Amino acid sequence: MSQAQINATLAARNILTRLHDVMAARTNAQAKLNQVVDIIGDSLNSEVCSIYLLREGVLELFATRGLNQEAVHVTKLALGQGLTGTIAKNVETLNLAEATAHPDFQYRPETGEEKFHSFAGVPIVRMERAVGVLCIQHVEPRRYLEVEIEAMQTVAMVLSELIANAGLVDAQGASDGGAELTHSQREIGFPLVAGLASGKAVFHQPRITIEHVVAEDVEAERQRVYSAFIKMREQIDKMASQAEFGTGGEHDEVLETYKMFAYDEGWSRRINEAIDSGLTAEAAIERVQQRTRMRMRQIDDPLLADRMHDLEDLSNRLLRIVSGQIGTAAQMGLRQDTILIARNLGPAELLEYDRRRLKGVILEEGSLTAHVTIVARAMGIPVMGRMRNILHQVRQDDHLLIDTNENSVLIRPAPQVIEAFEAKFVRSREKQAAYAALRDVEPRTKDGTRIDVLINAGLRDDIAHLAVTGADGVGLFRTEFQFLVSATLPQRERQLRLYRDVLDAAGEKPVVFRTVDIGGDKSLPYLREDGPGEENPAMGWRAVRVALERDGLLKVQARALIEAAAGKTLNVMFPMIAEPWEFDAARQVFEDQLNFLKGRKKILPDRIRYGAMLEVPALAETLDLLGPKIDFLSIGTNDLTQFLLAADRAHPKLAQRYDWISPAILRFIRRVVKSVEPYDIDLTVCGEMGGRQLEALALLAVGIRRLSITPAAVGPIKAMVRSIDLKAASSRMEEMLAHPPANMRETLQDWAMDQGVELG
Repeated sequence: MSQAQINATLAARNILTRLHDVMAARTNAQAKLNQVVDIIGDSLNSEVCSIYLLREGVLELFATRGLNQEAVHVTKLALGQGLTGTIAKNVETLNLAEATAHPDFQYRPETGEEKFHSFAGVPIVRMERAVGVLCIQHVEPRRYLEVEIEAMQTVAMVLSELIANAGLVDAQGASDGGAELTHSQREIGFPLVAGLASGKAVFHQPRITIEHVVAEDVEAERQRVYSAFIKMREQIDKMASQAEFGTGGEHDEVLETYKMFAYDEGWSRRINEAIDSGLTAEAAIERVQQRTRMRMRQIDDPLLADRMHDLEDLSNRLLRIVSGQIGTAAQMGLRQDTILIARNLGPAELLEYDRRRLKGVILEEGSLTAHVTIVARAMGIPVMGRMRNILHQVRQDDHLLIDTNENSVLIRPAPQVIEAFEAKFVRSREKQAAYAALRDVEPRTKDGTRIDVLINAGLRDDIAHLAVTGADGVGLFRTEFQFLVSATLPQRERQLRLYRDVLDAAGEKPVVFRTVDIGGDKSLPYLREDGPGEENPAMGWRAVRVALERDGLLKVQARALIEAAAGKTLNVMFPMIAEPWEFDAARQVFEDQLNFLKGRKKILPDRIRYGAMLEVPALAETLDLLGPKIDFLSIGTNDLTQFLLAADRAHPKLAQRYDWISPAILRFIRRVVKSVEPYDIDLTVCGEMGGRQLEALALLAVGIRRLSITPAAVGPIKAMVRSIDLKAASSRMEEMLAHPPANMRETLQDWAMDQGVELG
């Protein structure tokens, strides 16, 4: 520990000792706050120390040392207003050498703060919500040391207890508050794992209120934390050994990464440093956890955010153990069909629940690559994420309905809504049964055209869907998923095992492996680039661009794929090819590795078929150059469409612009179909577009004969294919593209209904 850290720790301990005496004194709350700002100012050698508290929805200056006393109870700021309001709204820390340079700075003349330059502020947090702000200021412009900020955050925890006990903040600041929740409502979220679910709301964990913040005996608190760490690690090891998903899978790697966090020495060291400053074990864990939450809010990288979620999960577990409040909803047992609600979950916590009773999960946060999502998908549990205020909108035992098809959660639905949902559930099961009956039926149109229907995959377990759906093969295996769930770069042996398992599980059916598509919005912390972040990550340094620059990464993957396909056909596809030379360069990496392994007398694939992803529109202009070199071409409709329309597919205001059934998109795809006709090329459409019945109809009508889609869409697409006269559909599409109607989607849908096409 550096001298600065030692000094800050001693200062924090001195502050806590003096605050303990203040809190025990028989004086009113205002007098205590007046003493508090003097104590903090003295201990941190601060010229200004101020406390703002949330009252009636605004931040009010309650006590200050260094600013004009006339401003106390006069200066008020709305949430988000000024530096103080920004800290409270975002629950974040600010550390500024020059306060006036910050875009949110607002000058309040009554305070007399114009002579002060440097500023630092931390939120005073109660029940995960900012109920106030603690600020310090100096005349001299300077950034405060990290240890000084940590001392302020420690003090803010004590202040939280003091002001809550004194009843100084809004009542809702320390609880869910708000009006009585009785009315029905519909909330929109982001589907993470598809499905329908009905059940009673159960909160993953009750809130733990820390009653004692200041430690009486530091060594005793340290021993409590040590014991809690031992118990927590035993729990994690036991759960990981008992998890049952079948044989193998990326979720196994997820749990290994999760265990790595449980044994992380840096995390335990930070908690011990918080105890050194004078906090109890519970307060120290919460102190580090608050810091983790603040960091999470500042992280744009979804993978790093997922890692922080794992750490938050472990913090919750450790806090429950050390406080003796270890009963989560899982430990207490589920008594009925349940929809679980949490801000976020770690994979181990999800594994604790009775899978017979757990029908769905709703998360305030969550992402498609989060560890809990991977495990939930393996368990077959629908998950709705990014429901920002769900914890404050739902009561325990409220009836909830999850419908990922509608991206919605229905809260306290009316009886008629429940009845309609149950009917939808029944119809869904009946449809699934009807689609399952098509497993061994060929997807052939009414006029006899055979359509190849393949699946997209990214997990070892996804290959089981080939047998369940009767799909013709895997048209897209996303190899980057193994990289996204791993804490470190997957070594060749791990990649080799995955690819070999996938090929073995697929049997005689083909598998197209897409080389790793990372970078942009799928960045990896262990391959992080220096420099500023990308403004347009989808169009940035990603996919084959990264692979060709970091050719060691592509070489390792090439060797693993070639060795895994020994004695078989290897289908390999390169993503985001914009010009033919990129394909040539990527293929050469594989050819070099093939020659290397040949020299080592390794068993080689019988054949390697090379392909490219057409996601960048520019590639369509050089298909005459690329065509003779490739065995297959896959149109990636997700990226291609947003590039063609200049419409970010994730932007809510552009959702209506991101329509696949548009003349521009369909004409473009038809042109690609015609461009590759002179070559012996398999042309496939990969992506969400091919998995929707109306969109798939449009694709077939412009000449597409191979679709690679999500496994859940195979049955519906087969049913649609068997219901159409392809010649009639193609003729109608030619008319529509020659003279586009005002609404292509509605026109095509009306035609399909008139023709009796199966559209679900």
